[in-house]
Amino acid sequence: MDDLQRELGPPEDLEDDNDSSDDNSSKGRKSKLPLVNIMYAETSRETGFHKSTRACLELIREALLHHRWQEAAEYMACYPQMLDDTTNGRGQQYKELIWRMSAEILHHHPNSTMEDYNNIYERMKHSGVKHYLMISLEHSFHLLHNGHIEDAKHQLSVAESWRHGKESAAQYQRIKLIHAYRSLLDYMIWCDKKFTYINTTEHPDCGENQEMNNYFRQASVNLKEILKKPGVWDPFILSYVEMLEFYEDHEEALKVLNDYAYDNTFPPNPNAHVYLYQYLKRQNASERKLVKVLKVLHVSVPSHELMLEYSSLLLQSEKKKDIQKALGVVLEMLDFACWRSNLNVWKLLKAIIEKLQLQEDWRDSVAGKMAPRKDWWPALHFTSFHASKDSEQNPELKEVKASLTKILCPDLTLKYTA
Repeated sequence: MDDLQRELGPPEDLEDDNDSSDDNSSKGRKSKLPLVNIMYAETSRETGFHKSTRACLELIREALLHHRWQEAAEYMACYPQMLDDTTNGRGQQYKELIWRMSAEILHHHPNSTMEDYNNIYERMKHSGVKHYLMISLEHSFHLLHNGHIEDAKHQLSVAESWRHGKESAAQYQRIKLIHAYRSLLDYMIWCDKKFTYINTTEHPDCGENQEMNNYFRQASVNLKEILKKPGVWDPFILSYVEMLEFYEDHEEALKVLNDYAYDNTFPPNPNAHVYLYQYLKRQNASERKLVKVLKVLHVSVPSHELMLEYSSLLLQSEKKKDIQKALGVVLEMLDFACWRSNLNVWKLLKAIIEKLQLQEDWRDSVAGKMAPRKDWWPALHFTSFHASKDSEQNPELKEVKASLTKILCPDLTLKYTA
């Protein structure tokens, strides 16, 4: 590896007679950017072996930076010699660096194989204990990505039983994560078994049914446990609820979803309310319950697509305040540019206003909602450019918007015309 050091070469010495004006201009100026933490800088006690490996690392970084994956792989074949170095006390740093760089190279190299991945993951797992669990988890992700579900589950099952010394708090959390993902793989296998069982029309196999039930029990134990801990567990909650629904345990499914949505110890998560709403809708829950869930979602994400359903439900009410609330919900959706050209939203807005017009004070209701928008809504929705674009791309949208222009913006000076 000495040739690597010669190839890299030392930086040229700076000239002593640099332009004094450059020195003066740099005085008093300090960069506010954070300094790079150099892991492997040259030291006075550095051996030839260390110089060669440091040079190798620089060449690997250069190849990675320019996406020269074959070149990086060739240099990488030399660099793991650092795993045998015990003189500088940086073993764990070297191990994590080799793990990360190797995985990156294999991910992009056109000729990498599953065997290459397995070899590097197994070597890194057994080169030290600090990263064993996280490497095992990443290994299982890669196997899963390539369709090797049983192999991925095996990796996580081995990691579940792994122990080293006194269990630290970080190690405990990682093991819980391993449990959760292993249960997620049990769920995936359960889905395959369920598909086979359901599509066996003549004589369902009792053994297949029993095996499917076993996977449900294995998955549900850890999924139920992980969902007790505050966090964002979207894929886990969906898996658990699907299994509970299949076995018609609706009481438990509703409890899990309610806890996930309303438990204040969990971080705010709009998806939790989306999942609860979708479940209630599948169970034909009352409109009152659906509106209650969507009301909370509206506070956190007023631009969510489910706000269309929320305003539609409010519109079905005969209460005056609910219709006014529906007006506010749709106007808030249209405050966001992503809904600006959505025909369904504008049609719903028109339907709400038509129902409001049955009330005597409907003009005051509309004016009150539009008051904070009067200065910027015309530029967002009702310029001649929008009229021309809508006429060309969606004439029906142009027609709906034109019928609402004077109602929403009575003081508009620029015409919404093509």
